[in-house]
Amino acid sequence: MTSALNALSTIDGRYSDQVDNLRPFFSEFGLIKNRVKIEILWLISLSDDVEIKEVPKFSKETKQQLNLIIQHFSLEDAESVKTIEKDTNHDVKAIEYWLKNNLKSNSEIQAVSEFIHFACTSEDINNLSYALMLKEGMEQVIIPSIEILEEHLSVKAKLYSSIPMLARTHGQTASPTSLGKEFANVSSRISRQIGIIRSQDYLAKMNGAVGNYNAHFSAYPNKDWQDFSKVFIESLGLKQNAYTTQIEPHDFMAETFHSILRFNTILIDLNRDLWSYISIAYFTQKTVKKEVGSSTMPHKVNPIDFENSEGNLGLANALLSHLAEKLPLSRWQRDLTDSTVLRNIGLALGYSLVAYKSCLKGLDKIEVNEEKINMDLDGAWEILAEPIQTVMRKNGISNPYEKLKELTRGSKKINQHILHEFINTLEISPEDKNYLIGLTPQTYLGLAIQLANNI
Repeated sequence: MTSALNALSTIDGRYSDQVDNLRPFFSEFGLIKNRVKIEILWLISLSDDVEIKEVPKFSKETKQQLNLIIQHFSLEDAESVKTIEKDTNHDVKAIEYWLKNNLKSNSEIQAVSEFIHFACTSEDINNLSYALMLKEGMEQVIIPSIEILEEHLSVKAKLYSSIPMLARTHGQTASPTSLGKEFANVSSRISRQIGIIRSQDYLAKMNGAVGNYNAHFSAYPNKDWQDFSKVFIESLGLKQNAYTTQIEPHDFMAETFHSILRFNTILIDLNRDLWSYISIAYFTQKTVKKEVGSSTMPHKVNPIDFENSEGNLGLANALLSHLAEKLPLSRWQRDLTDSTVLRNIGLALGYSLVAYKSCLKGLDKIEVNEEKINMDLDGAWEILAEPIQTVMRKNGISNPYEKLKELTRGSKKINQHILHEFINTLEISPEDKNYLIGLTPQTYLGLAIQLANNI
C-alpha cells in the first residue's frame, strides 16, 4: 500500500504536500515527458528543414498530432514508456520505441519513423531535458519562492527601521543598530544572489556521440549542423554549448547549485539570528490555540519554524554541494556517474523549498518585544564610549581611546550619570558637548534608519 508514511524521504513523506509544485519538473514523469518533447521537436525540426529531403515537411494535421502528444502527455503514457524500458533496459531507447508505436497509424510519420532520434546519442535528449527541467523549475517555483522571502525581509526592514536595538559583536554589547537595518542587511544579501540566479544561462548540446556531429556529417556532409543545432537549442529557450564531449559538462548546473547554496547559507544565518533573538525575548511568537510547544512544559512556544528551516537547508546544501562538485566530472568522453546523481536535483530543491516555506511561516509569527529591546539598551550606556572618544579625537584631545577604556572597563556598571560627569570634564566645543549630553543608546544609530528605508 502506497502511503506517505512508507516514504524513505521526508520530501515524499512528511513534507510531500509542500513540494507538489516541483513534481511536474523533477519527477521521473517530468523527465520522461521532456524526453518525449525533445524527440518530437527534433523530428519536426528535421521535417521543416529543406535540406533534409528524406523527411518531407509534415502536414498541419501531423504537426498538431505531435504537439498534442507533448501537451497531453499523461502518467499513463509515462507508465507505458516504463513498461518498454523493462525490455530495453535503456530509458531513452524506450522513448523512441514508444513514439514509433504511438504514431504507427500516421502514414507521414511511418514513412520517416527511422528519423526519430536521428543522429542523436541518448545524452543529446537527456541534457536538453534536464536543462529544461531545471530552467522551468527554477523560473516557475524556486525563484518566485525566494523572491517572496526577499520581499518579506524588505517589508520588515522598513517596518522596523526606527526601532533601535543593541547590536552584539563577538556576543558582546556593541554600537546600536536598528532592527529594520538588520533585516535590510539580509534582504540586500539575498537580493544579490537572486540577481545572480535570475541571470543564469542554461546550456545544452545537440551534437552527437562525442560532440563532433559525426553521425550528422556522415549523412548530410554539406549541412551546417552547428547552426542547425544552435537554432534548435535556442528555440527551447536554452543556450548552445558548442564544445562538449558526449555529455554537456554540467558547468552551468554547478553554477546554479552554488548560487542556490549561497542563498541557502544566507538564510541559515538569518534563521540562527532570529532563533537567538527569540531566545533573548527580542521577538515573541504568535500562538496558535491547538499547537503545543513542548510535550511537558506548557509555557513554551519553540522557534520550530526557524529550526526546521535551518535543518532542511543543511540537507539541501549537502546535496547541492555534491551536485555542483560531482556533475562537472566525467571520465574521458563519458561515464554514467552523472545519470543517477542528476535524478536527485528535485530532492535538493525540495529540501530548499520546504526550508523557504518554514522560514516564511516563522517570519509571519514573530512580533517585536520593544520593551525588552529598550531594557537592554538602557542597561548598556557603556556603548556610548565610542562616540565620546571619537568626538574627543575631533577636538584634539590626546589618548581618548585609552581614557574611555579606563572609564568603561571593569566591574563597575556604567550609567548615564557617570558618562555625563565625564563629558562635562572635557574641553570640547559647546556644540559637541551638547550633542554628547543629549545622546542615548536609543539615539546613537548613525544612518541605520535611512539605510533600512532605502532597501
